[in-house]
Amino acid sequence: MARGLGELESTIMDHLWATKQPASVRDVLEHLRRERPLAYTTVMTVMDKLHTKGLLKREAVGRAYIYEAVSSKEAYTAEMMRESLARSGNRAATLVHFLERLTPEEAGALEAALRVYPPKGHAS
Repeated sequence: MARGLGELESTIMDHLWATKQPASVRDVLEHLRRERPLAYTTVMTVMDKLHTKGLLKREAVGRAYIYEAVSSKEAYTAEMMRESLARSGNRAATLVHFLERLTPEEAGALEAALRVYPPKGHAS
């Protein structure tokens, strides 16, 4: 499902993740125009591509679509991390390199996450 996102795709997804509510192309366009000029058709095309990639679901309302994120930003990011790990070739070495580069805050977040959701086979 997960694929890397372009700049405008990321901006649109960030907006939809932040608002946590369905939005039309016009709604998203109005938000984005606060930062930069964009054409309606540009935003419509990008949102259609995000739908094709499986990141947005949509429902026809009248003559327009209402779009909504399929999953949370955290779930999307986790999927990207999982896919990157799967492509790495040597998962153990990749994880070691990842762990070596964690900041103290990131290490604390990882420890907290493992307390909430222990790895399979390691649950107490």
